[in-house]
Amino acid sequence: MIGFFIALGIIALIAMFFAGNYNSLVTLRNQVKNAWAQIDVQLKRRYDLIPNLVETAKGYMAHERDTLENITKARSAAMNAQSGGVGAISKAEGALGDALSKFLVVVESYPELKANQNFLALQEELTSTENKIAFARQSYNDQVLFLNNKIQMFPSNVIANMFNFKNEEFFEAEAGAKEAPKVKF
Repeated sequence: MIGFFIALGIIALIAMFFAGNYNSLVTLRNQVKNAWAQIDVQLKRRYDLIPNLVETAKGYMAHERDTLENITKARSAAMNAQSGGVGAISKAEGALGDALSKFLVVVESYPELKANQNFLALQEELTSTENKIAFARQSYNDQVLFLNNKIQMFPSNVIANMFNFKNEEFFEAEAGAKEAPKVKF
């Protein structure tokens, strides 16, 4: 009888081990999804700000049409990339960030635009949003790291393979996005 209870105890411990590892993998996967949702919220906020910023600048920057069109195209490409994977979104966001950086450099040549209260408010809002995006990306990448570590480390990798858990992709900056824009006066 004691042997039966010992065997039952061992089976219960093994079951608890599997359940605990499975539940921690599910928790980490959900944290990654939540972190991605936070990036998505901030990206949508950025997409909503850009048309207002461009419209405000149009009146002052009539001969900078290419710069304004590049921002609009980059915004559209970034919004369309939302149906792609993290890599496609990361690439499109890098291009949008590059277009915005170039735009802000061009704005330096227009003192009357820089003094416009609407433009200043939109620029401040965009800067705040960019900071929130950077924070959300860092949080997402931290969650991906935790999940990927759990998926790859023994003994949880056994359970991850049994239940088809996959490594998530990091949100990485594009090569061009790592360079500071060049300002010339």
